[in-house]
Amino acid sequence: MTKVLIYGTRTCVFCRMAEKLLEKKGIRLEKIMVDENPARREEMIRLTGHISVPQIIIDNKQVGGFRELAALEHSGELNALLHIEK
Repeated sequence: MTKVLIYGTRTCVFCRMAEKLLEKKGIRLEKIMVDENPARREEMIRLTGHISVPQIIIDNKQVGGFRELAALEHSGELNALLHIEK
């Protein structure tokens, strides 16, 4: 099973958009709300090198934010990354 981790905040519109795109594909997400736990924000920065949310990690591979996720969807690469048959 594909492991998808999203670091986000409760008020982030792009976080919700990323979640909806992935959930529409039937992907279960692990969500970490960095606004609720500053230590997890530090973890996100250490793992990704980025301070902005969302930060999306698929099977331990950093994808980036919503724009990068949407670009993968547009190019047709997202399904392969998520191990979804076309």
